[in-house]
Amino acid sequence: MALTKNERRNRIRMRIRKMVTGTAENPRLSVFRSNKAIYAQLINDISGETLAQASSNDKSLTDIKATKVELAKSVGMLIAERAKAKNIDTCTFDRGGYLYHGRVKSLAEGAREAGLKF
Repeated sequence: MALTKNERRNRIRMRIRKMVTGTAENPRLSVFRSNKAIYAQLINDISGETLAQASSNDKSLTDIKATKVELAKSVGMLIAERAKAKNIDTCTFDRGGYLYHGRVKSLAEGAREAGLKF
């Protein structure tokens, strides 16, 4: 029986989530990639709350005419700025079952450039 793309991604995602957790001091940077947009959240898994979020649908990024990869880098920089505003400088990266290339890699590089450590 062949797995669909989503079933395969969810298996990989669960394998990653067994090891990766977030705390208030070191939250989890979770990435979700759809066909049109990319989303990032800083999550405290202990209390189950989202500390900061950013997406390519944010009002500050909707005016930018850029490729999806360039937009993902901007989202990474935006989530890092919002984390800095909440005095968060380190996090754990959760790629969400996606391969670490393209938009996911670009988001991570943007967050690192803006000063987030993981």
